[in-house]
Amino acid sequence: MAIISNAVTIADAGAFSVSLGSMVHIKTLTANSSSTLSFVHGASGVVLDSTYPIYKFEFNNIHTSYNESFFEMNMSTDGGSNYNVAKTTTYFKAHHGENDAAGTLGYDSGQDLAQGTGWKRLFGELGAENDESSSGEMWLFNPSSTTFVKHFMCNANVAQSDSYSYNIYTNGYANTTSAVNAVIFQIGYGGNIQTGEIKLYGIKDS
Repeated sequence: MAIISNAVTIADAGAFSVSLGSMVHIKTLTANSSSTLSFVHGASGVVLDSTYPIYKFEFNNIHTSYNESFFEMNMSTDGGSNYNVAKTTTYFKAHHGENDAAGTLGYDSGQDLAQGTGWKRLFGELGAENDESSSGEMWLFNPSSTTFVKHFMCNANVAQSDSYSYNIYTNGYANTTSAVNAVIFQIGYGGNIQTGEIKLYGIKDS
């Protein structure tokens, strides 16, 4: 099989391949009424350095003990001694009710940070009923760079406390040229991470 453009063969079978890269599982943390879950480079088998140019966190059925709470993140450049990296971010969401009400898409400026060093809300208004949870993923790009800021992107779906489905996008950058070597997660607005898993993967070119 060949790839042909304007009657010219530009690649032939056996001579053309595309590497999709590989995703390597690094660590899984399982919540058990946990106040925080943290991934610190060099601790408990965690790798968060130049080994991989991209890191992916997967959130699987995060269940909170407190209604209308937020799932939040912060970063550290000193191995987890201080989680206070300045972040500039955006936050928008779509939601739709179980009763077919209020199907909307909008920007939520109240969840932004503009050079804020505190906790960054990744997704929120979580429901605490027994069958309610939230799942999603966050990508962190080149955290070991000592030249550039550290970009991240998060998307999650939330079973919201008032029986709405929320699809939330949070993006931004950690405004530091120091290497980010630890990431921590918690439930804001009270409560804890009652159950659920966070998985960390490293992604390399091949």
